[in-house]
Amino acid sequence: MKKKAMILFLFCFFFLTTVPQFSNAQSSQNAVHVINFPETQKVKGTVTIVGTTSHSKFIKKERVLVPTSRRNELSELTFAGILETDGFTSISANIQGEIKSGSFSMGTIGVLLIPDEEPLIRSFRDAKHIAFPIEAVATIKNHESPIFESLPTVQTIGFPRYRIFLYNTLNKSIEANVYLYLLN
Repeated sequence: MKKKAMILFLFCFFFLTTVPQFSNAQSSQNAVHVINFPETQKVKGTVTIVGTTSHSKFIKKERVLVPTSRRNELSELTFAGILETDGFTSISANIQGEIKSGSFSMGTIGVLLIPDEEPLIRSFRDAKHIAFPIEAVATIKNHESPIFESLPTVQTIGFPRYRIFLYNTLNKSIEANVYLYLLN
């Protein structure tokens, strides 16, 4: 009998001490406490964002006529502008277009992005050394379709600005379309 009384007493004691804790735990989960930033991080004034925040940017250079040229000769490349990449982390580069003749030889057609930094441009011009390029290339074989396209390449951006050059090692001129997609 003492054993049963002791077990009953322990059960009641456990029940009475545990149930209130469960109900307190449930009510504390619903409570929300807001802690403001320290004084050095407080924002004063109005903060607004108008429109959507862009995490990407699409740039296209279409219908660029590219004569025959060598990839490593800066003076022969077709300049297609400056690409501002500051704030973006990667780029997808693609080239597509048409060969302007029915008969043409094998070769490559490409878009070459070179960092817009004077020492790197000088190295390319004087020593034919291309440092840190981003490139998309279409390889052309004899008697293929006059329409060409590169496989998309995604590369990490390392500089805030690039010069865009196109080259064409075929024996005929081409009309190229360059599609660049900047990403964060």
